[in-house]
Amino acid sequence: MSNVVTITGVKKLYKMGSEIVAALNGVDLKIDAGEFVALMGPSGSGKSTLMNILGCLDRPTVGSYKLLGQEVSGLSDDELARIRNKTIGFVFQNFNLLPKLTSLENVALPAVYAGLSNKERLSMAMDALKKVSLADRAEHLPSELSGGQRQRVAIARAIAMKPSIIMADEPTGNLDTKSTGEIMEIFRELHAAGSTIILVTHEPDIAQAADRQILVKDGQIVKDITKDSHEIIDIV
Repeated sequence: MSNVVTITGVKKLYKMGSEIVAALNGVDLKIDAGEFVALMGPSGSGKSTLMNILGCLDRPTVGSYKLLGQEVSGLSDDELARIRNKTIGFVFQNFNLLPKLTSLENVALPAVYAGLSNKERLSMAMDALKKVSLADRAEHLPSELSGGQRQRVAIARAIAMKPSIIMADEPTGNLDTKSTGEIMEIFRELHAAGSTIILVTHEPDIAQAADRQILVKDGQIVKDITKDSHEIIDIV
């Protein structure tokens, strides 16, 4: 398998008063194409900072980040935005749907920024809604949907452009047990179809769905568990 993510010696430093605080302090990480990875860690561990760097929403202070073989740590904001739109599909805890747009229009948004025609956008969006079993809600506004349905729309939006990586940040955090099960089943189906998935969660039962669990603590990766081999790598 080829690496989709290769991070080497990454640090993210912040100045707080007279002190320098390391949100990430020397992280090395490789993720292969087709892996389903769960990033775990307590509040303040650095997992959200790591997620932001992996998602090209932020850049490291020190170190290298290669995404699909391309060094991205030194790219401009505009260049990072283009990489995000082309390569990464995001799913957030709060759905981040635009309230005045229908499900179909919300899902079609990434294709707008990619410069596709209206016909292409709507066709792509409908295909994505079908994959999450929500084609019958295509013309509904977010306010007319349940929490689980909103998250399914958000997943459809994330996969509409067929990204190399799907990144999900606490995607079940606002959902009931039934909806959580439905959403995790969709992620399992996407993974089975070949998608690379990176999921941030603080819930161990959600992390169990992943093939690999990475624990972040005090700005470092302290444990890397691969389910199939039962290999546990203690980093520190």
